[in-house]
Amino acid sequence: MTEEKKQPQRVVIEMFGQTYQLKTDDPERLKRLAVESDRRIKEMSKKVRSFDVQRIAALTVLQMMDEFEQLQHDYDELVQLLEEK
Repeated sequence: MTEEKKQPQRVVIEMFGQTYQLKTDDPERLKRLAVESDRRIKEMSKKVRSFDVQRIAALTVLQMMDEFEQLQHDYDELVQLLEEK
């Protein structure tokens, strides 16, 4: 059985008032990611009370990477515990 590769589709998303046309083989996933990213950017913009879009984006990315790193650490610890059994 050969798995058929999906053809990339053009998807229009909006984040923080900006529209982007992107290609993806999983449009629904990209739309979900865009909605969550937009939510987080808007949340950060309220916290920092800044109109500097680059600053808001940078702080949002740092926050998301912090969360990612913590999740990765937790995952690694779980894998290690499972391997010890």
